[in-house]
Amino acid sequence: MEVTVLFLVFVGGLIAGVPVAITLGVSSLAYLLLAGIPPVVMPQKMYAGMDVFVLLSIPGFILAGNLMNQGGITERIIRFANSLVGWIRGGLGLTNIAASMLFGGITGTAVADAASIGGVMIPGMKKAGYPADFSAAVTAASSTVGPIIPPSVPMIIVGALSGISVGKMFLAGAVPGILMGLAMMVTCFVISARRDFPRQPWQGAGEVVRSFGGAFWALAMTFLIIYGLLSGLATPTETAVVASVYAFMVGAFIYRELKVSKLPGIVVDSAVSAAGILALVGFANVFGWILVSEHIPQAIAEGVLSLTDNKFMVILIINLLLLFVGMFMETIAALIILFVPLLSLAQAVGIDPLHFATFAVLNLMIGLTTPPVGVCLFVCAGIARLPLAPVVVAILPFLATNILVLLAVSYIPALATWLPSLLIP
Repeated sequence: MEVTVLFLVFVGGLIAGVPVAITLGVSSLAYLLLAGIPPVVMPQKMYAGMDVFVLLSIPGFILAGNLMNQGGITERIIRFANSLVGWIRGGLGLTNIAASMLFGGITGTAVADAASIGGVMIPGMKKAGYPADFSAAVTAASSTVGPIIPPSVPMIIVGALSGISVGKMFLAGAVPGILMGLAMMVTCFVISARRDFPRQPWQGAGEVVRSFGGAFWALAMTFLIIYGLLSGLATPTETAVVASVYAFMVGAFIYRELKVSKLPGIVVDSAVSAAGILALVGFANVFGWILVSEHIPQAIAEGVLSLTDNKFMVILIINLLLLFVGMFMETIAALIILFVPLLSLAQAVGIDPLHFATFAVLNLMIGLTTPPVGVCLFVCAGIARLPLAPVVVAILPFLATNILVLLAVSYIPALATWLPSLLIP
């Protein structure tokens, strides 16, 4: 009875469009009241979910990304990407994807990528003669690369949930993230060639050098983060703090576009974004605790294993489940609720935890561009001033490409595990 009410309230909230964090909280509270459990358990479990040291890195990385964005990072990265690929057919679309790959290595969040890159690229592509639906679709699709290429907020969450090294998680996403970007570039080029989209003239090697010089300090931030983690000199939380200080120094004193007067607003915006994520973590932890207490994860694992214990079939079932969940649920909430039980299932059939974590995150990133709750779709459609339907149609080829990459990462573990095993003993 109580579990039925839990799921009815949760699904009803999602259908009604209530924010996921509030839906998780209300459904959990309804369960506690019906089960006769003291409501004081709720704040206790919320705090327990948020009281994880590595989660402190999330506000740091969000602040660093906002500082770099306000400090002129977006335009410099787009200029550098455009100098590299803008001369190819469909060059602005390729620039959009390349910029997302570079920008994602700084912010670690897909929505920030979609808003920042999209705010510049979508109007620019429309002005250059690209269809508005294609411009929005390529922006939304490429924004999902950000949380795969390090640093990555979802991978920090996974590390906190599972105990897997965050440094290894970051490295595990590097190769899949690059594969996603390259695959989307191929898709973009094929579509552009068939539809005869415009291209820009080659601007010369000098422009490549000049634009790289302009973007160097921004791009170096990614290497600073990775070096700090690999060298053991800093934890993810300490690295995030160093990245924030670095971002301020670059934006204020090298690019000279970050005004001190903007700092209070940037800090407040970053705090609000981080608070939203951590509140979601807290509510999702309560929801996850209820599922565990009702033995639902074990039931899921036993149900799947009763159908098959073949590793390849289990991977397929997990991917189908996560793709379905990603259509309706926010990424972090889905990770907190489903990751641990699905990890137990994966380990039961011999799947490496790092490999599983990588394709699980990749899977849920794709969910950011699938209707009806594709956040990046809504962001980009809003910037392009289009209804959602044409953008959904335009993004289908990119979704197909990303699913192919997902399958490759799912069934070739070395794509996720090779780099971490090489660089971290």
